[in-house]
Amino acid sequence: MKNTFKTRPLGKTGIEVSTLGFGAASMGNLYQAVSDEEAKNTLTAAIDVGISLFDTAPRYGAGLSERRVGDALRGLGKKDYILSTKVGRLIKPDPHADVTQLRHGFATPMPFDAQYDYSYDGIMRSFEDSQQRLGLAEIDILLVHDLGVDTHGERDAFYFMQFEQGGYRALEELKASGQIKAIGLGVNEVEICQRAMAIGQFDCFLLAGRYSLLEQQPLDDFLPACIEHGASIILGGPYNSGILATGVRHFQNPYYNYQPAPQEIIDKVAKIEAVCVDHNVTLAAAALQFPLAHPAVSSVIPGLGNEKRVHKTVELFNQVIPNQFWQDLKTAGLIAQHAPTPESGDAL
Repeated sequence: MKNTFKTRPLGKTGIEVSTLGFGAASMGNLYQAVSDEEAKNTLTAAIDVGISLFDTAPRYGAGLSERRVGDALRGLGKKDYILSTKVGRLIKPDPHADVTQLRHGFATPMPFDAQYDYSYDGIMRSFEDSQQRLGLAEIDILLVHDLGVDTHGERDAFYFMQFEQGGYRALEELKASGQIKAIGLGVNEVEICQRAMAIGQFDCFLLAGRYSLLEQQPLDDFLPACIEHGASIILGGPYNSGILATGVRHFQNPYYNYQPAPQEIIDKVAKIEAVCVDHNVTLAAAALQFPLAHPAVSSVIPGLGNEKRVHKTVELFNQVIPNQFWQDLKTAGLIAQHAPTPESGDAL
């Protein structure tokens, strides 16, 4: 039986997205190989439970994720899904690619490599290439992938200038012509979103990990700015790279921000877990549901690597969490006092 997920508007676009979405990095063989059959079964399971927002990118497996996501969605009616992919990297053939090794974190058989390009021509080419890999004529949301200092370091100013002077115009033209319905960034840092809002109008930001059960710094300036700007947040990485999924009580090597967790983070998670135990709440359920209480957040999109994980995530998403749990976290100083929290009985 299909689960019915509530939908929320995405910015001012008229698009409605399911509050639980599908992050498809794992469909590009993130960290480990996934067979074509397993990928198909995972995506089919997500469709069957009622997930309708699917986010992919050329980077995910050098095109592999886009191919698999497109294959899964192609037979559906267009009203049955919202598709998001990304621009900013051109995927180029690499005859010397060692497909037996992890490349950029992906165990992909695709003999390609990525070249950054945020120019007008680069964005247009990236969009058209994605249509071909997906095998789909329509893409709903186009996100500029990995702008910012975190990715580019000393090259940040150059790539931002490239985007400001050309790439943004490409997004505007694609949206004005009806080829896409929404534009935004797909990034791991708040600062670049704030910079981008100064150069144009964005509908959404796919922000990985920066507003979570562990981190609420964006509460004071960034999230209110998004609401004023008219941009929604699609919240990726709700488990902060794993630590909020595994916890620390029974897991020895938790990851936070794509690397081994520092001790202060481990200690904080241990305290949150203790409150979870007191209320019989699953840590991962709390992490998944918490961000959606904020009015700027339209959807949460955890990575869903296999069919079992899809069903487990739906179970976590629907777990009833008592109001006192959130209050106890605030009393203990483990989440911000002014952070909105889900109300028991809310339909997420």
